[in-house]
Amino acid sequence: MQTENRFFDDLAKLMNGAAGTLAGMGREAEASARQRAREWIGGLDFVSRDEFEAVKAMAAAARDEVDELRTRLAVLEASRTGAPAAAAPADVDLGKPTSDPVD
Repeated sequence: MQTENRFFDDLAKLMNGAAGTLAGMGREAEASARQRAREWIGGLDFVSRDEFEAVKAMAAAARDEVDELRTRLAVLEASRTGAPAAAAPADVDLGKPTSDPVD
C-alpha cells in the first residue's frame, strides 16, 4: 500500500530491515552460546549419549555374566561337599588377596 508520505514508507522499510537484522543477530548469538557451552562441557570430560549407552549395555552384560558365574560356582560348591577337605582349606577367603601373593 503506497502512502502519500514517502517518509513513512522508508521508515517502515527501515524497521522491517532492522527487525530482520535483530532476528539474525539473535540466531547468531544463540548458535555462539551453544558452541561455547559445548566447548565448556567438552572440557569437563562429559561423555556423549551414545558412549553412555554403550557402557551401560556393557555393564548390564557384565552383571549378567557375574550372575551366571555365581550360579555355576554355587553348583560346583554344592557338588564338592563330598570332596576331601585337603583340596581347598575352608579358612581361606578367596575374595581378599593374601599378604604374600603367590606367583
